Amino acid sequence: MVRGVALVGEKSLMGLDLIRVTSNKVRMIRDRLQTTQSRQKNYADKRRHSLEFVVSENVFLKVSLTKGIFKFRKKGKLSPSFIGPFEILKKVGAVAYKLALSPNLSAIHLIFHMSMLRKYLLDSSYVLEAQPIELRKDMSYEV
Repeated sequence: MVRGVALVGEKSLMGLDLIRVTSNKVRMIRDRLQTTQSRQKNYADKRRHSLEFVVSENVFLKVSLTKGIFKFRKKGKLSPSFIGPFEILKKVGAVAYKLALSPNLSAIHLIFHMSMLRKYLLDSSYVLEAQPIELRKDMSYEV
């Protein structure tokens, strides 16, 4: 449109046509957003699992890793992601648990959100039995 004059083949949208086209585009955008959101929710729900612990069960505690901070005797990539196992003393609320931490972790609060815990599965194939060593009087032993 040049200075209010319509050119050949050019269609100007006015009034109801403009409202109809706009509302159709808005409806199409809403439908596509709904489809995308439901697809993402379906994807996330398949990977989500409910986690609940029982009192007196053992769990690992997740350690927050901060680069350059010296935590739990190791620094950097070699620092552990989880420590434990620790026993659950009681359930506090719907998603929090009180743990029995070791004395060297006495400065840490005892109550943790369930996202900080991982289930401890005892696997007897990983348990090593210590062989008794006979020490001599001079505190040496034979290999």
